[in-house]
Formats: sequence, structure tokens, C-alpha cells
Amino acid sequence: MNKDLILREKLALQRTVLANQSTFLAFLRTAMYFLVAGLTINNLLDLNNGPIIQYVFIGISILLVCIGFWNFRIQISKSPKVKNTLVIIKMSLKNKPQKRVRIIKVI
Repeated sequence: MNKDLILREKLALQRTVLANQSTFLAFLRTAMYFLVAGLTINNLLDLNNGPIIQYVFIGISILLVCIGFWNFRIQISKSPKVKNTLVIIKMSLKNKPQKRVRIIKVI
């Protein structure tokens, strides 16, 4: 990764990583909903095909977890590798001495 990236670009990379994690968690949340639906369908409704519907929901849940993990791994491999960096920014303020702001990124 280029060491001369400005802060705006580094923050954009962090937002990309957070968006990928959020998408993965959304897949997991949806998979859990299908899993709960599959586990409770027999208890709530008296259906002749209850076990079949139950297994379909559980299968969809497992499929969603696999797709979510696959999507997450692809997005991680496409994004540039962001290393632990320490960026020191000098901010000049009117009539005040310069301050140093440290931004530490931990991944």
C-alpha cells in the first residue's frame, strides 16, 4: 500500500472494511431468522408437510451462512491490504500552537 495516502483515502478504506463486515452480519442475521423459523414451524402449525418445510428453512439458513462467508472472503481479497498504521496529522489553528492528532487503526 502506498505510504503517501492521505487521511481521506485511509478513512475510505476503513469504511469499506466496516461495510463488508456489516454485510456479513446481515447475512448471518437473515440466516438465524430462517433457522429459528425452521426450528419452530412444527410447534406453531399443525401441517402434514411440517418436517419438510422445517428442513427447507434450515437448508436455506445454512446456504445463507455459506453465501455470506463466501461474499465476505471475496470482498476482503479485493480490497487493498490495510496495515496497522500510525498517522500523525499536524493541524494548524489560528493563533494557537500546532496540535498533533494520532489516528491508530487496528485490524
